[in-house]
Amino acid sequence: MAKTIMVYPIKSVLAYGDTISKESGKLLEELTAKTGYVFKLVGLDELSKGDLPLILVQSGGSEGFFKRDIFPVFKGPYYLLTYGSSNSLAASLEILSFVKEQDKKGEVLHGDNSYIAERLKALIAEKKSSATPAARLGVVGEPSDWLISSDVDHAKARDIFNIDLVDVKEEKILELIKKHHEKVPAGELKAEFDPSELEKAYDIYEALKELCAEEQFAGFTLRCFDIIKAVKMSACLGLSLMNRDGIIASCEGDVPAMITAYSILKCLGVHAFQANPNWIDPVKNELTLAHCTLPLDMADSYQFDTHFESGIGVGIHGVMKKGDVTIVKVGSSLNEFYCEEGTILENQYRKDRCRTQIVVALNAPVTYFLKSSLGNHHQVIYGHHKAELKAYFESLGLREIEG
Repeated sequence: MAKTIMVYPIKSVLAYGDTISKESGKLLEELTAKTGYVFKLVGLDELSKGDLPLILVQSGGSEGFFKRDIFPVFKGPYYLLTYGSSNSLAASLEILSFVKEQDKKGEVLHGDNSYIAERLKALIAEKKSSATPAARLGVVGEPSDWLISSDVDHAKARDIFNIDLVDVKEEKILELIKKHHEKVPAGELKAEFDPSELEKAYDIYEALKELCAEEQFAGFTLRCFDIIKAVKMSACLGLSLMNRDGIIASCEGDVPAMITAYSILKCLGVHAFQANPNWIDPVKNELTLAHCTLPLDMADSYQFDTHFESGIGVGIHGVMKKGDVTIVKVGSSLNEFYCEEGTILENQYRKDRCRTQIVVALNAPVTYFLKSSLGNHHQVIYGHHKAELKAYFESLGLREIEG
């Protein structure tokens, strides 16, 4: 059955409703030929009933009508079909700017008809994908006190990313850790490290696995420093192993970092290393990133060490493969993202930093971190993947932050 695209035309004349110009009619005919879709002219009350809604902007001067009569009634997304005459494009750009200021999803569909046809197909595919059940991501405790720019609007996360953020009391994970204490030996971990410490760290991993299975979480973020205080053990190993297992595991209660990692997994099918900059060299255009939770399968080799800040527990001192990487971060507003490619030049090991430490030469100005950074933690993945991730985030309505 052919897809049906609902089209609501507007222009700067008194007769709005279903009036349409000859040029608009020709455009719809050509798009029908290229897509096989049915383009149905409808009133505003039917705009959301088909496979995709289109607002056909036929001329300049229609901006005020959109703001006054369309925006309060139709809740989006706002896909603006336009062409290169009668100031149709200019009006659409003004409308899109207004839509983005209201934190709503929108896009101008303009240009070669083949391009527009491909975008229509992609948007319908995205709509079908978003109809799938929302992924459940756990927020176990609040963000750490020093993450003052990490609060996320739960409703907005669902609207944009199709994610349900589920709050979990810290007491629940502490009860599960106690339950697993000394129950499961750390048999899969072979390293020269205090066996009793490894077993305690492994207990946290087992507790996190049970929590995710019980709650059906695709991922979670954990206020892990409170875990250290409560059980005298870090969660670094547990988070590392959960990421290795394909369950997003973010530390310090960092919700934007968790959403970033989830987006990477959904877009590319790979997991990431959550890390924060320790040193930035604007002259060489390099930075050092470090953390204690590197997924074990991202390491060329590894050994266990203590968690950096507390000096206790089990942290991951990993050696990462030199070569291409991509650094990614979604901002806490969920309106912006950063994505840039670079190269791992070397691994370091300094006692005054988190245990896995990499030096990255960035392909774009490293001054982004000094002038426009979207936060502390960023996600690092192997390979150059900016094109795919940029297209994915922009399809969700996010805009790129550059250096």
